[in-house]
Amino acid sequence: MGKEARARVLADNQAKAVGYNIRTSPRKLNLVAQTIRGKKVDAALNELTFSPKRVSHEVKKVLQSAIANAENNHDLDVDDLVVIEASVGKNMVLQRFHARARGRGASVEKPFAQITIVVEEKAAKEEERKAAAKATKASKGKAEGKSAAKAPAKKKPAKTAKESA
Repeated sequence: MGKEARARVLADNQAKAVGYNIRTSPRKLNLVAQTIRGKKVDAALNELTFSPKRVSHEVKKVLQSAIANAENNHDLDVDDLVVIEASVGKNMVLQRFHARARGRGASVEKPFAQITIVVEEKAAKEEERKAAAKATKASKGKAEGKSAAKAPAKKKPAKTAKESA
């Protein structure tokens, strides 16, 4: 007896991890998240390891958690994982005050943020196939562009007064 299990939201080749209450503003956290979107996980880990941003350490822990979830819970190959989503959101905001002159106080907000990282297993063969398809499209586009440039468009002959009557 109990509640039924909730249906899985992600695909079978995806795994995610969420980091809550990260002590920085969402805007600053998004700067770090932008650097890892769309990258393979080993490149993303290197990017975060050598990033000068303070919050990159927290993002790295969340990414490592997503990788561990993919490997242990979903049996995905770590070498083929790619960061497909790194979304940032607001969390709580601590309200503090800063003492000012004449007994007044100015409010100080200390924002917190959260990050959700989704990794997906993409086979190397799929990536090579997509790259090859893009290359063939580009070469076809160039060939068509050259032939169109060499042959100007033909104009229709102007109608004379006899033809229009």
